[in-house]
Amino acid sequence: MIFSPKKDVFFDMLFKISENVKEAAQYFVEYKIRGVSDLKEFARVMKEYERKGDSFIHELVVQLNKTFITPIEREDIHQLAMKMDDVLDGLEQCSARFEMFSFTDIDEHMVKFFDYIYQSTIEIVHALELLSHKKLLDMRQHAIKIKDYETKCDEILRASIKNLFVTQKDPIKLIQYKELYEMLEEIADSCEDVANTLETIIMRNA
Repeated sequence: MIFSPKKDVFFDMLFKISENVKEAAQYFVEYKIRGVSDLKEFARVMKEYERKGDSFIHELVVQLNKTFITPIEREDIHQLAMKMDDVLDGLEQCSARFEMFSFTDIDEHMVKFFDYIYQSTIEIVHALELLSHKKLLDMRQHAIKIKDYETKCDEILRASIKNLFVTQKDPIKLIQYKELYEMLEEIADSCEDVANTLETIIMRNA
């Protein structure tokens, strides 16, 4: 597909979506949960990021519906936006679950999950910035890094659940920890889905 030299509105909108996802992940990682009273604010702000993301998706879909020619397949544009939105939805749902459980006992496994997910969102932003400048082949290195982070999250999930069944004697806490670990790994999976979509776009257009 031949690109025009000027910046494209769809690539700019996708980049805006990616930045919102990264900012949400950064807030998620950096927010200090010192007690149950902090959880309500944590969930509230994450919900705001999620609503902002939904408004960006709506704006993109409206633009897609009224544009005859798009820079790449419209299905790929929509798919990429929705996969990034899945990451944001996962983060928001996880924050809501922390509040629902009144959960404040963040352990070292969760901290590792948080870091790898945040690093993945940074790579997503780098890739989308390259897309906005139509440097498709250069996106691949960032897709590879995202997949590496997802592999690390798979390893953390196995290690964390194994450790959980050895050390946690409270059945309610065990259920809560296991569910949160699995939710975090699903967010990493969503990041990998973004990487796979980027690779599809590279394959079709580079």
